[in-house]
Amino acid sequence: MDILNMTAVGLSDQIKAGRITVKEAVEAVFAQIDKTEENYHCYVTIDKENALKEAERVQAGIDDGTFTGPLAGVPVAIKDNMCTEGMLTTCSSKILENFIPTFSSEAVLNLQKAGVVILGKTNMDEFAMGSTTETSYYGVTKNPWNDAHVPGGSSGGSAAAVAAEECFFALGSDTGGSIRQPAGYCGVVGMKPTYGTVSRYGLIAYGSSLDQIGPLCKDVTDCATILETIASHDLKDSTSMERDDLDFTTALVNDVKGMKIGIPKDYFGEGLDPEVKEAVLAAAEVLKEKGAVVEEFDLDLVKYAIPTYYTIAAAEASSNLERFDGVKYGYRAKDADELHQMYKRTRSEGFGPEVKRRIMLGSFVLSSGYYDAYYLKALKVKALIKKAFDEAFAKYDVILGPVAPATAPKLGESLSDPIKMYLGDIYTISVNLAGLPGICLPCGKDKAGLPIGLQLIGDCFSEKKLIQTAYTYEQARGAFGTPFHPAE
Repeated sequence: MDILNMTAVGLSDQIKAGRITVKEAVEAVFAQIDKTEENYHCYVTIDKENALKEAERVQAGIDDGTFTGPLAGVPVAIKDNMCTEGMLTTCSSKILENFIPTFSSEAVLNLQKAGVVILGKTNMDEFAMGSTTETSYYGVTKNPWNDAHVPGGSSGGSAAAVAAEECFFALGSDTGGSIRQPAGYCGVVGMKPTYGTVSRYGLIAYGSSLDQIGPLCKDVTDCATILETIASHDLKDSTSMERDDLDFTTALVNDVKGMKIGIPKDYFGEGLDPEVKEAVLAAAEVLKEKGAVVEEFDLDLVKYAIPTYYTIAAAEASSNLERFDGVKYGYRAKDADELHQMYKRTRSEGFGPEVKRRIMLGSFVLSSGYYDAYYLKALKVKALIKKAFDEAFAKYDVILGPVAPATAPKLGESLSDPIKMYLGDIYTISVNLAGLPGICLPCGKDKAGLPIGLQLIGDCFSEKKLIQTAYTYEQARGAFGTPFHPAE
């Protein structure tokens, strides 16, 4: 029985049936980490000692009936921007190199209540700013399908850990595509839920009006199960939604008959790699054969999404990151003679170049004389983008398109040209601007063997339609596999 080849739900079933122990599952993952982590660098922190202790506690809870849920006993990884009590949480930045929180984020607590075992914290772009996991202070993460390529970002460590079988699933966060794009590059399933579905309490903020936590996992069944586990109304988060339709696993139905699927013409124009276009349109044909009504439509406001997103996200980042000043916690520069010098040195030494770039851009668009010209205008365009999606969802149940213009670029290619890196988010950021749910799952590989991601977008609170569509496509496609267990 190959433990590492199992899905999270499949593993939990085997553990609850007494065929595998939680300790065996955790040890199998650590054996894989010992073998592959030096090359791929998916983690910033690995807590083997605590994970093995937790394995014993969780096993006892399964044996006595405390943990009966579908994820009980499963070893997981957490993106390093979610607070975990007693475990280093760095946001992959030097400025938080010594920060150990005294509390855990709500999403992490919900997983722990379900009986999971946390292995450690995954690498990411510093403060979630980047699309390649190359801006991390702790070094780059590599794509397990081809280690000369990036895993995507900013949740690249989480996506790569799932693909490399260094965990059974991971949590990521998505501000402009940071779950879906690495899921596409690493050949795994990733979902960004409707804004407010998963509590942001304990998530170290980048863009507060855009950030949302979601799962990265091996298949759609795991995705629905994890989302059902982490979604909850939380009074500690003022943007948390009170929803009564969180039974996402009921949407695991192999049927799309009569479902209307829209394909935006604007997503298939100039700049899209022909191999990606072919694979995504082939996936649309599969859904058509299964009974869905598929048609093209115009969604032309998308071209304004990138400047709108980077204006709003940078403005929020400049506000959110001013708390890192060397006074209360984290890194503090030495040999400063007075307070302002300490602030400047701490931030100059503690933040990386991409974070500084976005803080400066955000401070500029919020400054007197530019606030109306840039920030207010961006908020107006954001409202127009939401309106365009509202009009589209009056006609369609689901919007289908690519998750990125091409497959994973080579390491080092993107950082030299930040604008090109920003343009790589063209298909994902509108979803965050409009607060919509989106899911990415693999739909093929290019000539080089790198995964191609299919993105499905739904209206607010319509995760179930996305899960049903994704599940139906996945059943028709068959197993995709990982680099270590390729689909036969």
